[in-house]
Amino acid sequence: MKDFEINKKSIKFLEKYLNTPSPTGAESEGQKVWIDYIKPFVDEVRTDNYGTAYGIVNPTADYKVVIEAHADEISWFVNYITEDGLIYVVRNGGSDHMIAPSKRVNIHTSKGIVEGVFGWPAIHTRNYTAAEEAPKVETLWVDCGATSKKEVEKLGIHVGCIITYPDEFFILNDNYFVCRALDNRVGGFMIAEVARLLKENKDELGYGLYVTNSVQEEVGLRGAEMITQTIKPNVAIVTDVTHDTSTPMIEKKKHGEIKCGEGPVISYAPAIQNNLRDLIIHTSEKNKIPFQRQASSRFTGTDTDAFAYSNGGVPSALISLPLRYMHTTVEMVNKKDVENVIKLIYQTLKNIKPNHSFKYI
Repeated sequence: MKDFEINKKSIKFLEKYLNTPSPTGAESEGQKVWIDYIKPFVDEVRTDNYGTAYGIVNPTADYKVVIEAHADEISWFVNYITEDGLIYVVRNGGSDHMIAPSKRVNIHTSKGIVEGVFGWPAIHTRNYTAAEEAPKVETLWVDCGATSKKEVEKLGIHVGCIITYPDEFFILNDNYFVCRALDNRVGGFMIAEVARLLKENKDELGYGLYVTNSVQEEVGLRGAEMITQTIKPNVAIVTDVTHDTSTPMIEKKKHGEIKCGEGPVISYAPAIQNNLRDLIIHTSEKNKIPFQRQASSRFTGTDTDAFAYSNGGVPSALISLPLRYMHTTVEMVNKKDVENVIKLIYQTLKNIKPNHSFKYI
């Protein structure tokens, strides 16, 4: 294939997809955007009871290959409303309490979005000459401009309402995509682009391809656990983000050496099937796609683990995208890395044969 570059139509989809809130457990609006984009590139689209969406190429084929990402973003739940109208929260996924103070938020209600802010005491009122206590979840509050609990409830806000950040997509220095929720809607974007390439290049795979956008990864890989039992794949290739460790305050001896701009990251872990991983590495080398390596102790912490240990064991591999500032509102990925992950998944699919055996004993 010619050297692949993301086109303007794809960027427009990525922007709309990222800007559409898709919090864990309430991913439907983001999934609708994803489904609308992928429909022309697949033979059939299905969803399950909890919102995982997947497009199928060759749905009648017996041999099934999954390429998968997760659709959900971290958020907050309304947990307690005080009598004077302040809102306390609990996490929905791994939301970072350290970045919350002074951030704007959207509170999702049946009446629509209610805007608010995470309040914080002014520096003048704090004992900043001594060691200050860092923010904690239990010390964070949202102020929506109300003066009483009754006024808050009149706005449609109640315990259980989801709170998201409104920060939107932009491109930094022509090289980096920046947004909240790149973890991991950029994965959903990349597998959708693989489906587009296969369709536009009129590639015949000879097996069933399941382009799968799972829900609820951020609370324990739950969507993947469900959908792997539904699809019962023979092979699974998962894509997610991983930490760029080149920025300050990250210990490479603990987290390894990964850098944005230096290519996709191929993982080593017990859940990674050796022969499938080696096929991906061979594909990368053959097509001159740069890649990095990462070792994970015990588990990958991604949907790979859910697929690998399902259905008696599914040969699974993980291709990750380096990302800076995970679980913040300014997550960053390098455009060239995104393109190279797409190319690597695409070329790997072409190297998998119908009824391909990955057994190594």
